[in-house]
Amino acid sequence: MSGGAALPGMTPTSRTLHARLLSCTTAAVAASLTLASPQAALAKHEIEVPSMPANLEVPAGNEVYLVQHAIGTQSYVCLPSGGGYVWSFWGPQATLFSDDDDQKLTHFLSTDSGGIARPTWMHSKDSSTIWGAGIASATSVTAPDFVEAGAIPWLLVAIVDSQDGPKGGDKLSDTTFIQRLDTEGGVAPADGCAAATDVGKRVFVPYTTDYYFYRSE
Repeated sequence: MSGGAALPGMTPTSRTLHARLLSCTTAAVAASLTLASPQAALAKHEIEVPSMPANLEVPAGNEVYLVQHAIGTQSYVCLPSGGGYVWSFWGPQATLFSDDDDQKLTHFLSTDSGGIARPTWMHSKDSSTIWGAGIASATSVTAPDFVEAGAIPWLLVAIVDSQDGPKGGDKLSDTTFIQRLDTEGGVAPADGCAAATDVGKRVFVPYTTDYYFYRSE
């Protein structure tokens, strides 16, 4: 029996109600399918990655799945170097936000499972964590068309270690590469580290950047 056929023994009034019920059900299903389409389109939204020097491109077989906007500091410590003193990079300290200004990640220096200090990204919700190693860079000298003068280098970072959160969270765990692009600020000071009395002094230089996260396709 087809879905629209009246049941045996129905009165004229019953047949009318039955027909109206089928009509309403069909309309509701059609409406739900129509509403689902924009959601499907949003799910397939592609992240636009800006132009960059060729050496910072991610290897084939990886796709960008997340972009985060960082606000924080790059820290430096004054140390002896040869016959003088220099500001040596110590580590980052930043908070990463989504396009709608929700805090999503934190970025800092910590040791990986092998005890090596590396740049670290931790998800604010599930505490999944990844550690990276820079494998390519571009500066305002080597790529002036991309990197602003006075800004820290753009980077391509390979993920070398990962860890799920304490409750099994894995929002970051399958990350393979990160690009640090569109940097502003963060460069070590030009002075303040010139004498033995300056050794051990630390500075925290404000910076902003965008981080693009990739995983295997």
